[in-house]
Amino acid sequence: METNSTAVTLRAPAQDSFDTQTLQQLDAAHYLHPFTDHGALRERGARVIVRGDGIYLWDSEGKKIIDGMAGLWCVNAGYGRASIADAVHAQMLALPFYNSFFNTTNVPAVKLAALLADLAPPQFEHVFFTNSGSEANDTIVRMVRRYWHLMGQPERQVIISRRNAYHGSTMAGASLGGMAAMHAQGGLPIPGIVHIDQPNYAENGRGMSEAEFGLEAAGWLEAKILDAGPDKVAAFIGEPVQGAGGVIIPPSTYWPEVQRICDKYDILLVSDEVICGFGRLGAWFGCELMGAQPDLIAFAKGVTSGYVPLGGVLVGSRVAHTLIEKGGDFNHGFTYSGHPVACTAALENIRILIEERLVERVALETGPHLKARFTSLVAHPLVGHAETCGLAAGLNLVRRKGETVHDCVAFAPMHAVGMLCRQHMFDNGVIMRAVGDRMIVAPPLSITVAQIDEMVDRIRYCLDLTLEEVRERGWMA
Repeated sequence: METNSTAVTLRAPAQDSFDTQTLQQLDAAHYLHPFTDHGALRERGARVIVRGDGIYLWDSEGKKIIDGMAGLWCVNAGYGRASIADAVHAQMLALPFYNSFFNTTNVPAVKLAALLADLAPPQFEHVFFTNSGSEANDTIVRMVRRYWHLMGQPERQVIISRRNAYHGSTMAGASLGGMAAMHAQGGLPIPGIVHIDQPNYAENGRGMSEAEFGLEAAGWLEAKILDAGPDKVAAFIGEPVQGAGGVIIPPSTYWPEVQRICDKYDILLVSDEVICGFGRLGAWFGCELMGAQPDLIAFAKGVTSGYVPLGGVLVGSRVAHTLIEKGGDFNHGFTYSGHPVACTAALENIRILIEERLVERVALETGPHLKARFTSLVAHPLVGHAETCGLAAGLNLVRRKGETVHDCVAFAPMHAVGMLCRQHMFDNGVIMRAVGDRMIVAPPLSITVAQIDEMVDRIRYCLDLTLEEVRERGWMA
């Protein structure tokens, strides 16, 4: 094909043969990637992923890679599930699409809504479908404010979130999130959304036990409620474990105290389970592990293992009954809400999770094994702190270790040691994400004990390479 910006031609490849350079040229010419410096990407060329099976990926050069991030926190059932493809194919032949407007429904959406109500905590009987986690959180903003309007308290508009949280990249989702770099672009956050600090013990807990810090961090919520005015606050939103922020695992005292504070001031509690839901932490939903009883749950990603886009909101009885009994039209929704093909993918994905007991395996087998192997990396000269929750894990790269996590000395931010480490990972066949100088993994739930060993051994080797490089650059002094 010929375009107005490039004259390259993409040849039809033979089986398992790809013209990487041509694909990279077309990519640079036409594809604007998410969260990407496009000038830098143009210089080096994109990595072209062509196949996946289990926990492994292959690129267009034939290189085999352990996917330590399950795509983007989502391929819970692993790659290559033919039964999901077969179910989707059959549904596309029967009914590829119809909308849920005009008093109409479809069979997969009805079945999935009922199944999710069975899997969710007992206060959830209703589901609102979206296409992504970002749309789920936009829906929550509108749903929360509509709820309080129907309750005769329209002045309750303020939603409290946390710094360094991630709740999507739409206008409302990015505003709910606490990523400074996102807020710097596009005039964010939108009005009515405020933030408190994250419950990061390594960052803010000096002089306290983890239990004491959990109560202290939850107390920041109460202080913000009082500052905004309890009669103005509608909801608090948080991830059970902050994912994109670096796998920030709160102390066990944190969420029960947050729940107590929300109950005290009659504030809706929202659990963003886009990353934590569908088994990532060793339970169907992370709030079940954390001692919280939310009113709303945002979900996406693992509901279909990423095979087809789908998201939604589990709506607790308090909010659902108000919307149904008092609300009339809820003027919100999407063309693809309850898409029959996406819902079919979710039904088959959840069947796999149940029949293979993948959630239970995370809780009882693979999660504990990852914890043992991953936290052993603290012995490495570069690692100051490592922790896990289920199949989510993070470690801090430090210039100098200390007696406690608070005594470690960080690298200068300009050295970007996390990005150096990430490149060694990619070059040696394992995907590990860098969040500053914190390295994180969240592999598919289908990973085996032996594959965890393989992944951690490869991570250790790449840490050795990173250590060698930073010593050569003189950054360890």
